[in-house]
Order: sequence, then structure tokens, then C-alpha cells
Amino acid sequence: MVMEPHPPPKSFITRLNSAVANTRVGKRFKLAERNSSFTTELRAGTATFLTMAYILAVNASILADSGGPCGVSDCVPLCSDPSVPLSNCTGSTHRVIQPDESCKFDPVNPGYASCLETVRRDLIVATVASSLIGCVIMGAFANLPLALAPGMGANAYFAYTVVGFHGSGNVPYKSALAAVFLEGLIFLFISAIGFRAKLAKMVPKPVRISSSAGIGLFLAFIGLQNNQGIGLIGYSPSTLVTLGGCPSSSRISVAPVLATVNGTVALMPGGTVSSDIFCLRDRMESPTLWLGIVGFVIIAYCLVKNIKGAMIYGIVFVTTVSWFRHTKVTAFPDTNAGNLAHEYFKKVVDIHLIEKTAGALSFKDIGKGYFWEALVTFLYVDILDTTGTLYSMARFAGFTNENGDFEGQYFAFMSDAMSIVVGSLFGTSPVTAFIESSTGIREGGRTGLTALTVAMYFFLAFFFTPLLASIPSWAVGPPLILVGVLMMRAVVEIKWDDMRQAIPAFVTLILMPLTYSIAYGLIGGIGTYIVLHIWDWGEEILVKYGVLKRSGSVVVNGSHEQAIEDGSVKAVELDHV
Repeated sequence: MVMEPHPPPKSFITRLNSAVANTRVGKRFKLAERNSSFTTELRAGTATFLTMAYILAVNASILADSGGPCGVSDCVPLCSDPSVPLSNCTGSTHRVIQPDESCKFDPVNPGYASCLETVRRDLIVATVASSLIGCVIMGAFANLPLALAPGMGANAYFAYTVVGFHGSGNVPYKSALAAVFLEGLIFLFISAIGFRAKLAKMVPKPVRISSSAGIGLFLAFIGLQNNQGIGLIGYSPSTLVTLGGCPSSSRISVAPVLATVNGTVALMPGGTVSSDIFCLRDRMESPTLWLGIVGFVIIAYCLVKNIKGAMIYGIVFVTTVSWFRHTKVTAFPDTNAGNLAHEYFKKVVDIHLIEKTAGALSFKDIGKGYFWEALVTFLYVDILDTTGTLYSMARFAGFTNENGDFEGQYFAFMSDAMSIVVGSLFGTSPVTAFIESSTGIREGGRTGLTALTVAMYFFLAFFFTPLLASIPSWAVGPPLILVGVLMMRAVVEIKWDDMRQAIPAFVTLILMPLTYSIAYGLIGGIGTYIVLHIWDWGEEILVKYGVLKRSGSVVVNGSHEQAIEDGSVKAVELDHV
């Protein structure tokens, strides 16, 4: 009698996956149907979080540059001699200086600086909360392995174009949040009625494709400067930008001033003082610049080797080195502000409650043009960026059908729209689906459990605000630059041999970083596209109403473009009636 060999015992992981797949949770998330497993989803969620966790520090740092709700009222009176305490500021040689608009710029008033630090901590928590809620909605309702967080590009537009550095823009922070809130409601409405995908397709294709690359250049440009980067690029009075990289002791601010006949100098009306962007000497000698370059090399090497969490490794290395005090690269200088920051850092674990940014919406500027310009731009970018990301990730995961639609599409659209509304209430810029979700999909993530795993990690981040708030700008700069590299891949889809596509695409791409505005890039690209195509559109109308008749097989611009793509038609002929 021959005994049949017993099958080898199943491992614990196999038994766990099998057990979960047969539970209500497993069936609800369709683990077996989508050929996935519980542990695979956990691994995919971990990979996704590692590749996008940089947003916690980066988003807070960028949005804090807007100044948040901080204003002149947060500045404190100072003595004319900074070394003398305000209580001793008496006598004929000293006077008390009351704060004005200049207190928000270098040298930044201590009261305003303290408010900014509180806002930065608020924004870390706001980023965590909005990302967590977005991921939960996406995972639980849409059942897709997509993670959400405040979008790169939209945050830069919010901080530097709409609100402006330390509130120097046209729209106050509170009004900008109201614009995001209203934009989110509109976005939610057009998603609910199914108009969202159609609206995205109305934008000219070359502008649609090049906008993501233009945003990438914009982010890289930010990462190369001092405020949110490594400081490689500085100001030049003759060429506008030039090589920088000098230490803070060699940098000064610049401002538009008026010199009078008697020799006095005054700030030009409407002018503002910049941050310390002008290098007087010692170019390329900043220790923090070289530490940032090391972080750049670490991230770049990890990306080349396809190592998961590349951004995190670079940020962690640079930040850890910067946490040592009494060094030339320390994030905690021997100043009052540095001492306070170090004391907060030493807490390590702390639950920070949002003090200033939650519910800070204001609708008082709703009647102004700048308010609606910001709202429309936010809406446009969200329609393009989020919708494009959702479709591309669905294709990457193999969810799309022959029409390009995918399961859970309606709830996916509703999820990110609802997240935008929630994010604005916490005080952050629009929330969007992250392209880094492709990392989790590559790891095998196929269900909403991947997104819920990411949400779990965001929840843990709630308790480590002191560490996240102590990440310096030269640690944030390298990932900004390399995110720009990743976003540039879109340019390969542009048909550069067709000038009617290439020129609008290039205008869109180049104007975004050089005007420091996503809105101006989009306006320039769409405007150029219209100018280059208006003749053909006019001919189409004339042919339609019989003013002109067609002699060849193809007449109008839309057909001409299709013919170029198909390679079937080379010319257009028209004869007058």
C-alpha cells in the first residue's frame, strides 16, 4: 500500500491571507476577485506611504511661506536698539518702534516669526488630517489603491501666487481658503453629475499634457532657492537669477526704494522687502547647500536603483545631520527662535491641536476678480491633475475597460472632491490623488485596503509633530527638485514636430516657473493655442455656412490635426465659392 505524501503545511501568512479573504472584509474589498491578498495590500500601502510621506513636511513648509492667518497684529513693538529690551527702551537715544507691514519681512519681527512657527505646526496637522480623511474615503467607498494628500503645484500656486510670500499677494490667506472651499463644492457638483471627465477633455491637449511638466519645473525652481530649497539659485540685479549658495551671513534682502534729494531713502509705495535672496560674497560656500546636494544625490541614486521610499531616505539623512546643535548646518541656531524650536523638538511625541488655520475661511473678497481667478485656476488644475492621475493609475492597475472607464470611478471622483472641501476647512490647499500611488500598485495593491493602510500611517503621524516641524528647508529642497524630474516625463507625449501643438505646450511649460504662477502658464498656453487655431476655426465656420467650399478631402482644423496624427493627409485646400 503506497501512502500519498501529505501536502506541506501552509505558512502563517498563507493561512492569514486565506482567512481574511473569506471574511466579510475580504469580500467587501474583493481580495480574491482582484487576485490580491491581505498582506500584499499592507505591503503596497507601506510602499505608497514611504514614497509620499515627504508631503507632510514639504506642504507645511510651502504653505507657511504664505504667512497663513498671521498679520501685522501678531508683530510686537520693538526698541530702536534691538539689543535693548522693550521694558528698558527709554531715554532720548531710544524709541519704541510700532509694527507695520514691514514687520513681516526681513528682519522678521519676533512676534510674526512665532506666529509662523505655530502656523507651520498647524499645517502639518492639517496635512495629516486631510490626507487621512481622503485616503479613508477613497479606500472605503471607491475601493481603489489610491492615496490622497494636498497636491504639489497647487500648494505652490496657493502660497506664492494667490496669497504671496508672507501675505504679499492679492488674496489674503483666509479668502484663499474660501476660494478652495467653493472650488471643492463646485468640483463635487460636477463630479456628482458626471460632467468632470467631459470638462477635462475640453482643454487643448498640448496644454493639458505640458501643464504637469510646467508644474514640475515650477517646483524644481522653488527647490533650488533659499526659502524652501537648497539655495543654489540667488538673485541678480542684472540677470534676475544667478548662482547663489552663500551662507546666511553673506545674504541680504532687496527692496524697491526711492532716494530723495536730501539723501533719505524710503520704501517705494506698494513695494515689499524680499527675503535674503541676494548673495554679496562667498558663493557656493554655504554648508547647508552642500548638505542639501548630498541629500539630492541620495534620493537620485535611490530612484536610479528603484529603491522604495527614495524621497524619505534623502529627507531623513539631511534632517538627522541638521538636528545636531552647534554645527554649521544645524536647524537650531543659537538664537531665541532656535532655542524655542529645539525645546519643542525635544518633546518628540506631542499631539498638536490646530490653533490658527482650522475654519479660517473668509468670504469678504468674494467680489474681487483675483478671488475668482484663483478659484477657477484651482478648479482647472484639479480637473486636469486629479482626473488625469485617476485615469492613469486605473490604467496602470489594469482596471480600465475598452472605453477607458473603471470600476469605482464615480466614487473615486467624489472622494477627491470631498477631500478638497475637508482640506480647506483644516487650512490646507486642494487635496488630490497622488501619482506616487503607482508605487503601491507596482507592489501588488489592487483594493481599497492599500489606501486604508496609508491612512493608518497618516494617523500615526499625528503624534510626531515635533519631529516633522523640525525638518529644515535644505532637506525639503532635494525632493522638490526630483519631483520636478518625475513630472517632466509628460513632455514625451507632446508632438514636437507639429508646431501647432509644440508652441502652446512650450509656452505653458516655460511660463509657469518664470512667472512663478501656474495660472499665467495656463492662460499663456490656452491663449497661444487659440491664436494659432483661430484661422482654421474661421475656415470651418465659413465652409459650414457655404461661404467656402472644400476642394480636398480635409478642411477643418480638428480634422487636420487628426490627419496629422494618422499620417494620412498632408495638406488642406480651399476654394472660394
